[in-house]
Amino acid sequence: MNRPDVTLLPIHGKSPRIHQSAFIAPGCRIIGDVEIGPDVSIWYNCVLRADVSRIVIGARSNVQDGSVVHCDPPRPGDPDGSPTIIGEDVLIGHMAMIHGCVIEDRGFVGLGAIVMNKARIGSDAMLAAGAMLTEGKVMEPRQLWGGRPARFMRELDDVAIMGMRMGTAHYVENGQHHAAAITGLTNVAASF
Repeated sequence: MNRPDVTLLPIHGKSPRIHQSAFIAPGCRIIGDVEIGPDVSIWYNCVLRADVSRIVIGARSNVQDGSVVHCDPPRPGDPDGSPTIIGEDVLIGHMAMIHGCVIEDRGFVGLGAIVMNKARIGSDAMLAAGAMLTEGKVMEPRQLWGGRPARFMRELDDVAIMGMRMGTAHYVENGQHHAAAITGLTNVAASF
């Protein structure tokens, strides 16, 4: 990937690795040991900075506009540090802050939510908009948590789970549309 509207920056001998089917929107900054899987979409003006540990984003996941993803380095008593591991089919809402945590397959992070070091969001679980999942907290599968600090609210039903899955499919398709629009703009600009 070589686009002037996206920053890909190697650091400490590690470079971003982005699957060719991923959509990376203009304004994104992707730094260091970042792995982005197939059909992932990283939306406008996101920052993924893996300068002290690693960030992995699984297939079909999305990180929406203005979100920040970072990690934490190894420390005394914590030799592994806190990498950020995002599973497959994960939805991360606009302006979220994701830091040194694990989001399992099909997890959901609402708009403006914060997930801190060593926290874990289980599969098919949802962190509500504006919530803050504090360090080391674990959300079990199919749970909804909300508030600051976030607390368990209820179990998610099948309707909520299906809604999240539809959201994932929408973002894969929408990423393809945006990629085509950006390519079209590049071709139009070149033709003048």
